[in-house]
Amino acid sequence: MKILLLHCDYIKFKPLKKALKNIGELSEKEKKGGEIKECLVVLTAVEKCDADVGKIVEKYCENIEDVAKQVGAKNIVLYPYAHLSSNLGSPEIATQILNEAEKILKKNFEVVRAPFGYYKEFELKVKGHPLSELSREIKLDNKKISDEVYDYKKLLREISKTKLDSSKLKENDHRIIGQQMDLFSFSEVAPGMVFWHNNGLIIYDELVNYWKEIHRKEGYQEVKTPQILDRKLWQISGHWEKYKENIFLTEYEKRIFVVKPMSCPGGLLIFKNKPKSYKELPLRVGELGVVHRQELSGTLGGLFRVIQITQDDAHVYCTEKQVEQEIFAIIDLIELVYKKFKFTYHVELSTRPEKRIGDEKIWDLAEKTLQKALEKKKMKFKINKGDGAFYGPKIDFHLKDSLDRTWQCATIQLDFSMPERFEIEYMDKDNSKKRPIMLHNVIYGSLERFIGILIEHTNGRLPTWLAPTQVRVLNFTERNTKYAEKIIKELKKKIPNLRIEDDFRNTTIPAKVKDAEIMRIPYIIVVGDREEKEKSIAVRIKGDGKIKSFGVEEFAEKLEREIEGRG
Repeated sequence: MKILLLHCDYIKFKPLKKALKNIGELSEKEKKGGEIKECLVVLTAVEKCDADVGKIVEKYCENIEDVAKQVGAKNIVLYPYAHLSSNLGSPEIATQILNEAEKILKKNFEVVRAPFGYYKEFELKVKGHPLSELSREIKLDNKKISDEVYDYKKLLREISKTKLDSSKLKENDHRIIGQQMDLFSFSEVAPGMVFWHNNGLIIYDELVNYWKEIHRKEGYQEVKTPQILDRKLWQISGHWEKYKENIFLTEYEKRIFVVKPMSCPGGLLIFKNKPKSYKELPLRVGELGVVHRQELSGTLGGLFRVIQITQDDAHVYCTEKQVEQEIFAIIDLIELVYKKFKFTYHVELSTRPEKRIGDEKIWDLAEKTLQKALEKKKMKFKINKGDGAFYGPKIDFHLKDSLDRTWQCATIQLDFSMPERFEIEYMDKDNSKKRPIMLHNVIYGSLERFIGILIEHTNGRLPTWLAPTQVRVLNFTERNTKYAEKIIKELKKKIPNLRIEDDFRNTTIPAKVKDAEIMRIPYIIVVGDREEKEKSIAVRIKGDGKIKSFGVEEFAEKLEREIEGRG
């Protein structure tokens, strides 16, 4: 069984028509659908392996009750949702499981069950706190992998089935552009994990380099923590209790290890590694950490929702007097990046959730501190009540994409709890030991998601410094090849790291230009007899149909300024 639990402000649904022929008719009340507020919606896919109804219902209800108690939900909506699995069980078993679960859950909750076997329209608003979206897989047995006999050719056919269905995607969907530009791919051997091709990795690496450069200028140190850490670390941090079902586990020498879902706890161990003085604060530390979080395959979507995530996780350890200036500095860094990419965004202040750790006075101080910082910066913001992290309130930056969807990317979180749990401290002027305050912050959030948004935002026409191929040189005829090669050599001499390539195929110029346009190459140079005679180049600039003539030196200087200035 696979389930996706969504803590919602509301869900509205209405049955449209039968999806299964043998399903019963609905009552007049059921045909009208329903609206349930302040609820936990449980999207449910019953699978072939769920034949033991009694045991699977027991586990199903345990999982629902566990999450409902954590988020404080009183209303439960059981919602059949076949899209979570490609291994669905029979409608009869599924109906029986949902019926039995409803009976059990009604003892402690108000329960609504959406009609089974019908196509339905639905609208919901998911809350934004850390537990608002949880996917789980419920299994009854844990059979060990045996040394079975296998047919490698059959296995190869099975893992080669991954194909992109573009029939329902918009033209500027990043998955379509990603295929056209040969940026990345996905495979069922690693669901929700990106296979970066050379072109895509260039974009990824350039964004990483930019992040490192601007953080170094702001005095950040860079660290790297292990990928797999002992379960004890996550029990200390509180993540084990909150995220246990979404964590990948492994075992080594009879110890349980966690594939890290975030980088903060490892960073705290680095802080604790040696004594700190007040003179070292504020201490700014960043890590481009690769983290893994379990998601159901039905919830994955290109680069926007993945299992393997690169987080630009940065932390500032500071005193109470330093907090405000450090928040200002982080906001300035976020605005610098978003303005560079011409993104529009709005800001929210997310306050204490129902399930939280820490003293109420500390929460009062943390929320007032963040609000005061936003007001002093004269930033427009709205209060997002109850959507803070379980350890502290946060300022969230929501980017708007090309389809007017918003994505929470950058965030600044004020945390008094982790320093307390990990007992980190510094020696103050009077030789007394004190707790630092911790500011968590990200700018990209998820590098994968940021790249997806950026690709759609620009329709793949990335700024020159990010473009996988920055210049392509086309020869008009074979007799122009030597001059074209000379142009390439001169440009590479002026700009050693220039990503330049040639297209000297024996085909027409329109065909060559079309191929370069599909790859969204910023500058297409065409070399013919006239250019060779005049010692010039004809340049087609960033999708513009007009051709402009340049001297090689003049064009090289323009290109160099653009790349170095990240224009």
